[in-house]
Amino acid sequence: MQTPADISELAARIVQQASASNSLIVTAESCTGGMVASALTDIAGSSAALERGLVTYSNAAKMELLGVKDATLIEHGAVSAECAAEMVAGALAKTSKAMLAVAITGIAGPGGDTADKPVGLVHFACQRRGEAAKLDRVIFTGDRPAVRARATLHALQFLAGLLAGDIEDGR
Repeated sequence: MQTPADISELAARIVQQASASNSLIVTAESCTGGMVASALTDIAGSSAALERGLVTYSNAAKMELLGVKDATLIEHGAVSAECAAEMVAGALAKTSKAMLAVAITGIAGPGGDTADKPVGLVHFACQRRGEAAKLDRVIFTGDRPAVRARATLHALQFLAGLLAGDIEDGR
């Protein structure tokens, strides 16, 4: 199981790598509620790496701030690969300075699940400007705080992989 130290260590590495490559990051978070941006801003010097963090918890926020299509939400739901892909693309489209984006949408629990979408299901999207989004889907176990912490760590790992150039589409 991850610890806050794991998250902090990874965030520090991301801040260093993004700063060194002049690659500003934007986050678009739903179920993590800003925890990824918070982990990055806990690191001194993060202003050279993080351009902004958007918490788009409601469907309305996803549509207004990120351009997620109403049709996507109706057809696939907010917790879907399609929504995560539109979130990450929207984050880059709305942020001219950022070169990298990560998006997270999921069900942290304890309720909100369905037969097809259990508690702990989280969809991730990572994208470098000008490239296709990389997608991932994970079902985490544990209570709400555990799901959110694990999703935060996974998003940071996904972002670190994008920075290093060594991630494949997780789907």
